[in-house]
Amino acid sequence: MIQRSLIDQLTAEARAGGVQQLVVGAVVANDGAILLLRRPTDDFTGGIYELPSGKVEPGEILDEALSREVKEESGLDIGEITSYLGSFDYTSGSGKKSRQFNFAVTVAATEPVILQEHDEYRWTPITDEPPVTDAVKGVLARYREEIVA
Repeated sequence: MIQRSLIDQLTAEARAGGVQQLVVGAVVANDGAILLLRRPTDDFTGGIYELPSGKVEPGEILDEALSREVKEESGLDIGEITSYLGSFDYTSGSGKKSRQFNFAVTVAATEPVILQEHDEYRWTPITDEPPVTDAVKGVLARYREEIVA
């Protein structure tokens, strides 16, 4: 499980760096594949695949937001947060400086995946070159190095 001190440190560093929006993302794995969700084409960065992810609400801490977002976006329940996989910064659709903190997680069950905010999902073999942004590719490379290796 992720230590509270790490969560507090990550949050403090982001705020000190002028980050306006905190976001969490999860690498959900199942039998050598990872869960990717496709954004609707009419959405911000529509058509791309991404990790289950979303905004941290006011008053929420990172691990709570991660559990909520994975549930909202995939219908899956996090069993455990096993590793911190780094972060990346980007500008949100509303122009906010955002930082996405990424974690490897286990889930209680991998099916059924129930989509509410995306139009498609896929389990992509971790050995494949997934159709994601370069930032997410970096997170997956770290996942391969730390978890799969």
